[in-house]
Amino acid sequence: MSYEVLGITVLWVFLFGYLIVASIDFGAGFFSFYSSITGKRHLIHNIIERYLSPVWEVTNVFLVFFFVGIVGFFPDTAYYYGTALLVPGSIAIILLAIRGAYYAFNSYGTRSKTIYMFLYGASGLLIPASLSTVLTISEGGYIEVDSGGKVTFLFSKLFTSTYSWTVVLLAIVSVLYISAMFLAYYADRAKDRNAFEVVRKYALVWSGPTILSSLLVFFAIRNHNPEHFEQMLNLAWMFVASFICFLIAVYLVWSKKRLGLSFLFVMLQFGFAFFGLVPDICLMFCIRI
Repeated sequence: MSYEVLGITVLWVFLFGYLIVASIDFGAGFFSFYSSITGKRHLIHNIIERYLSPVWEVTNVFLVFFFVGIVGFFPDTAYYYGTALLVPGSIAIILLAIRGAYYAFNSYGTRSKTIYMFLYGASGLLIPASLSTVLTISEGGYIEVDSGGKVTFLFSKLFTSTYSWTVVLLAIVSVLYISAMFLAYYADRAKDRNAFEVVRKYALVWSGPTILSSLLVFFAIRNHNPEHFEQMLNLAWMFVASFICFLIAVYLVWSKKRLGLSFLFVMLQFGFAFFGLVPDICLMFCIRI
């Protein structure tokens, strides 16, 4: 195994870990806000708080390791991504600070106000949307380097790109789907039937948009980066396996059976799709100019 393959494999594992853990965290924040305006917060608040209390402080460790690892394994990426991620990265940091402030005040018993809950819930969707820019830019076409080596980030092209928006859509709905599936398992383990029925409905509702947005990304990347798309087809079985895992996970939640196994299939679903995106393991960070 070459140095590059080893490096990107380690980084991809950390990013996948962040995808799962952070999705549960971000989605729970949105559901907490949504339930408060629909009058169901008293049903699921305890379940969400019981999960978030021991987890939120370590969620971003995976993300820190990922970005530190990029610079460590692939120093040249800092030169390109430093410019490209200035705006979305700054937005993500501000939103993470808002969530951290909410956690701190909530832990000390400060009464939650609607505006605080709104910022908390909205940040849970905007953070993955902003961070998804990393994957979008890695497909190439959004950075130009002139003969003098000056890097120019094509913000307008990114903002008007169909592929870019499909990735943002997938990031948002995936967060809600993963979180709802986990909370359904968590509520079932806690034997909280009222909370379980609420989050189970959330899981089933967001399962459809998740698989549809996945298909949109799959076809959008065909037009944006045909070379990568052709390489992905060599691992088509991984995407088929991902879809089968999706069907099994949704069926188990729908039938209210073996919720722990259901969430395991959710992780396998995203694991197959996530690693299927890198048929050439080094391609993701070899930016095409």
